[in-house]
Amino acid sequence: MRDSYTVTLPEEPPALPDLHKDLRPRTSMPGSLLVSTFVGLVLNKTKSSKAVQGLTGLRNLGNTCFMNSILQCLSNTKELRDYCLQNQYLRDLNNNSRMRTALMSEFAKLIQLLWTSSPNDSVSPSEFKTQIQRYAPRFVGYNQQDAQEFLRFLLDGLHSEVNRVLVRPRASTDTLDHLPDDEKSRQMWRRYQEREDSRIGDLFVGQLKSSLTCSECGYCSTAFDPFWDLSLPIPKKGYGEVTLMDCLRLFTKEDVLDGDEKPTCCRCKARTRCTKKFSIQKFPKILVLHLKRFSEARIRTSKLTTFVNFQLKDLDLREFASQSCNHTVYNLYAVSNHSGTTMGGHYTAYCKSPVSSEWHSFNDSRVTPMSSSHIRSSDAYLLFYELASPSSRM
Repeated sequence: MRDSYTVTLPEEPPALPDLHKDLRPRTSMPGSLLVSTFVGLVLNKTKSSKAVQGLTGLRNLGNTCFMNSILQCLSNTKELRDYCLQNQYLRDLNNNSRMRTALMSEFAKLIQLLWTSSPNDSVSPSEFKTQIQRYAPRFVGYNQQDAQEFLRFLLDGLHSEVNRVLVRPRASTDTLDHLPDDEKSRQMWRRYQEREDSRIGDLFVGQLKSSLTCSECGYCSTAFDPFWDLSLPIPKKGYGEVTLMDCLRLFTKEDVLDGDEKPTCCRCKARTRCTKKFSIQKFPKILVLHLKRFSEARIRTSKLTTFVNFQLKDLDLREFASQSCNHTVYNLYAVSNHSGTTMGGHYTAYCKSPVSSEWHSFNDSRVTPMSSSHIRSSDAYLLFYELASPSSRM
């Protein structure tokens, strides 16, 4: 797995079968067209009615609150939701790996159920769980799991099944160190997309710049790596509040690599004391920020309950960009929360509906409206931000 960063509807639509009986995608276009038409009617209807779709709960199968929390956050990711509801993913299923297309199909089926069921209903994610544990056996059984790890495995599995690249080219060994940073980053991004190119990646993947400066000769080497989320350390302050910007500044703070951490300078041809710094080269459409609340110790894992104050709107990350960038403003739309301790905890989700723009709390089967003033808490664990369009900020 990856490192932390680190790496016009018809007037009279045809009658459709009950989506709750069988939403298993079919490869024939007429079937997908029918489902897309039906879903379009459902979503259009909700705009003029009091009942808002997407407010269906997920049953807890036994310590599966971590899974339910992430699924609700992804269900309220508008472009991913539409990708599933409109069956756009069908044309992207990788035919070269027919045995491994069940995860995307079950995920889409579950999203469709969440958006076509009654708001007071709850659905079982058991069929989806069967597929995710086939892809990632670590999720077999009913032990409590880490929500961030689950998100990573899930996105990786979905991406692999709808990867547009059917035959990966041989990895290039040509060095790009002679190129200016901007060109080097473009070439590295091109190489990445020659092997990894999906609608899932279109939404969640950004590019991180790592700069390593030798204290002996002053040479600065750069690397550009894709990231699906950013794991942010939480500053330890004796007083006052900690903000999300504090966490981002600590993440991008220049670090000294000395002693056993000394890297080898390619110019000095020796291990030297260096400084390392991160910056964001390419901002993703969906930015997932992971607050590192859990830390491994010799005896047991501990949890930080520090309150991190984060912005709900207009989070401007310009100061963390490695180059001049016009689109660096994000709006929050979902939060995965962890309450309790490492010995016994519970996951919930706060999500902003892409239809009504209203916030709701998702606690397994229970879905309740909530005020945006209650979103921030010391339980916040994963923050889901969407890149704001220029027109929305005018």
